[in-house]
Amino acid sequence: MSNKSFPIVFVWFLSLGTLLGQQNHDAQSTITSKQHQSPTITGSFEQTVPYRKFSISTTFLSFVNFESEETNLHHYEIHVGYKITPKDRVELKAATWKLFAPMGIQYWESSFREKSSYYPGRLRETGVGVTYQRMIWRGLFATVEVLPLYKTYLDTDDKEIGNGFKLYTTYHLGYHIPLFKNRIFIEPQVHCNYWPIDTNTPGEFKEKEDQWSNYFLFEPNLYIGVKF
Repeated sequence: MSNKSFPIVFVWFLSLGTLLGQQNHDAQSTITSKQHQSPTITGSFEQTVPYRKFSISTTFLSFVNFESEETNLHHYEIHVGYKITPKDRVELKAATWKLFAPMGIQYWESSFREKSSYYPGRLRETGVGVTYQRMIWRGLFATVEVLPLYKTYLDTDDKEIGNGFKLYTTYHLGYHIPLFKNRIFIEPQVHCNYWPIDTNTPGEFKEKEDQWSNYFLFEPNLYIGVKF
């Protein structure tokens, strides 16, 4: 496993541990509540949390831009969401990052994070898109994101040498964990990313890109947000 993937997977599994602990606590609370309800009341009894329609969130990657400049992704993103029903949420997403190698190199490929696969410079991508999330069962959710990206190619001296467009889409499966009376939440999840449109790639960059696919599979991630 690469140096980059280890902390991501560690944080993801740590989140799953938090999820299991939260589920156990909820189960115990529900049992206690059932024991204290009136025997004349029939049907299930469930604890409720305040319903908050708006949210602001980001990926944990926005907080870990501490690598050397050669491999620092300068990854920042923010999501502003609105819950249109108890099970459906839409978001406006703004994101930017700087790639040092083709995004299509999978984690398990031997070329992942190898210098021989690096670009002859950097690729900065910036865009604003939309997200739709659907709750499937309890906290389990599926999400689709569509993010049009403006591409800026930079040479080794950080000078602009070209521009292009990418249509970037992602497909998520994760678990929503509310905390502190539903004011804060975390969402451990896995993504599959696909970009069907990618234009105006300079020659030297294209040579690197053509060696790999236009998708990236099974990316673990962790979103952190607040509701109001």
